[in-house]
Amino acid sequence: MSKYFLAAFVLFSACVSGPARAQDAAAPFDGDLQRLAEILGTLHYLRGICGSNEGGKWRNEMQALIDAETPSGDRRARMIAGFNRGYNGFQQTYRTCTPAASVAIRRYIDEGSKISKDLTARYAN
Repeated sequence: MSKYFLAAFVLFSACVSGPARAQDAAAPFDGDLQRLAEILGTLHYLRGICGSNEGGKWRNEMQALIDAETPSGDRRARMIAGFNRGYNGFQQTYRTCTPAASVAIRRYIDEGSKISKDLTARYAN
């Protein structure tokens, strides 16, 4: 399921980035991007404690999102804050992998996949 999430994410990132959009102007999909950033932060933490051996995969996906979107100023800060909020929120709750953490991982992967697909369908050319 995460393969579909990543594929949709990469496709979406390629479609929405471009020099024609003003860098500091809020995009209509910024709320969704911030939520996606928060999900990536959550997955970075939870997959790490659940022994996925993925290393920095989810952090790298966040960096790819930033690189593709090239936000500056407040937009960039909001995206990074979303990632950190997701990471820190679960770091305070889970110290070890539990069945609840595994359920949360599946739900966040599903939600991230849905956001990516919806954004791609709405904003891709």
